[in-house]
Amino acid sequence: MKYRKLGNTGLDVSVLSYGASSLGSVFRDVPKEEGIRTVHTAIDMGINLIDVSPYYGLTKAEMVLGEALRTVPRDRYILSTKAGRYGQDEFDFSKERVIRSAEESMTRLGTDYLDILLLHDIEFGRIGQVMEEGIPALKELKQSGKIRFYGVTGLPLNIFETVLSRTTLDVVLSYCHYSLNDTTLLRLLPLLERQGTGLMNASPISMGLLSSRKVPDWHPAGGDIQAACKRAAEYCRDKGEDIAKLAVQFSTANEQIPTTLVSTATPANIRNNILWTEEPMNEQLLEEVLDILKPVDGATWPSGRAEWNEERNQNGERI
Repeated sequence: MKYRKLGNTGLDVSVLSYGASSLGSVFRDVPKEEGIRTVHTAIDMGINLIDVSPYYGLTKAEMVLGEALRTVPRDRYILSTKAGRYGQDEFDFSKERVIRSAEESMTRLGTDYLDILLLHDIEFGRIGQVMEEGIPALKELKQSGKIRFYGVTGLPLNIFETVLSRTTLDVVLSYCHYSLNDTTLLRLLPLLERQGTGLMNASPISMGLLSSRKVPDWHPAGGDIQAACKRAAEYCRDKGEDIAKLAVQFSTANEQIPTTLVSTATPANIRNNILWTEEPMNEQLLEEVLDILKPVDGATWPSGRAEWNEERNQNGERI
């Protein structure tokens, strides 16, 4: 396993990290014992960054992860969780709730500190509450020693630019913007570099688009994106290749992307994902797949409140 620096945090993180959402049975019903074995396999094979959230499985993922980590020395993993999102449409970025959420997460996870705490999907909160209560809550938790580093997550890239125009962050988590069909995350790199902000990339298979399996009905991508990704997946299959393998290799190959999160609750799957990162990428297949996906390159879908999309000046004020 390769490791890279996470911004100015001083943390060396595995290029492939473990997203524990699957432990919450968000994609299928996962037996607890299978989930625990998956976590242990990930750590034993070199993954050292694990990310979770109270939202995943409505706290189930944190509880299963906490049980899995009970027998693992604390210095063998870097633990990241989130606050602010607690249900499909339940968001609360108030200072009191963020602090209480961190305490609740630590109890479920069986730890007295968190390495990273992220405000979860901030585009669904009001900018005022996120900036005036959520971020100060994170700073207070850091000052008290309950968390080591903090940041935010979300889908639209402009939310990171908005927040970073008004404050500093230790880390950000972005998903579905550095994959075979969308590399727009690269536009953020100069800003993150200037501010020393660490970057966590998530969902290299674009929440199931870049997979041989059927795309889930809930996927928000438009028909043109789904169709192009399906063509690319079928092309790989006809070549005897798995597009998921190519996607994971592509996302972890870039030295400028410190770590990429993958989520599974199957030991064999996490093992395969880790082994893929150590194999050479099929460069010819990559070129051919990127050509198939070119018509939808960078295409995304809307997410969150409209106020986050309003043009703002360097102080975060509406123009």
